[in-house]
Amino acid sequence: MARIHGRNGVAYVGATNGAAASPIAYLSKWEINRPVDKVDVTAMGDANKTYVAGIPDSDGTFEGWYDDATTQFYAAAVDGLSRNFYLYENTNSPTSYWFGQILPDFSVSGGENEAVSIKSAWKAASAVQRMRAGVIG
Repeated sequence: MARIHGRNGVAYVGATNGAAASPIAYLSKWEINRPVDKVDVTAMGDANKTYVAGIPDSDGTFEGWYDDATTQFYAAAVDGLSRNFYLYENTNSPTSYWFGQILPDFSVSGGENEAVSIKSAWKAASAVQRMRAGVIG
């Protein structure tokens, strides 16, 4: 596996619940987090704390520049319905991507000396999985 630059990434999100995912316009940054619950199972006499792994979580963010021609994230934030999503970390490797359904939020900001930008924090609404060379996992 080679190191890759983030400039070739692209994310797709459905405009409505159940719709095919379409590219997010003017995306500049993305993030996926996969924290795993850790449950303390330390017993008397153990030399140190001991944990077992629980269920993994999935969440992340999309950031970019505001596009007034689309309501992709705003509509999802106000209707509360899940959206299909795909994230390709490198479009030069189209067989490696993340996919699932998400519940995105919407935030927009701007200022006197800055462009208007968006940020969408999301949580998983289904299993978020990774496809790599035709194999899920």
